[in-house]
Amino acid sequence: MTSSPTPRMDVMRSQLSRARGLGSAKTGVDHWWAERVSAIALVPLSGWFVLQVVRLAGAEHATVAAWGGKPANSAMLLALMVLTFHHMQLGLQVVIDDYVHGKAHLPASLLMKGAALLIGLFAVVAVLKLALARPDGA
Repeated sequence: MTSSPTPRMDVMRSQLSRARGLGSAKTGVDHWWAERVSAIALVPLSGWFVLQVVRLAGAEHATVAAWGGKPANSAMLLALMVLTFHHMQLGLQVVIDDYVHGKAHLPASLLMKGAALLIGLFAVVAVLKLALARPDGA
């Protein structure tokens, strides 16, 4: 008859309680999902944008302005801008979380979020300016 080895316990905790304490921090799932959903949404939008840029290459300003003035194109451009900068902010947040530690983490994170918001706002204003411009250019 062989005796089974008994686990050695150095602390007064059960194996299950130790395993539960070492699990995930229960945070980050929302961030992960937002990154994946925005990436999936950007695939068709980016494809559409590249096709439109190729189609409009060499066109005159009035043609491009008329194209940007159509509601469907403006809505697609706005969705592309918002999703692009949101996805960029999510990705850069992961880089900062992984590589910036200590007291520099919070200022770096705030600086990155502010820059992403500002640049994204500029892009949205540019799309709105194109969408709301008069056809005669006045």
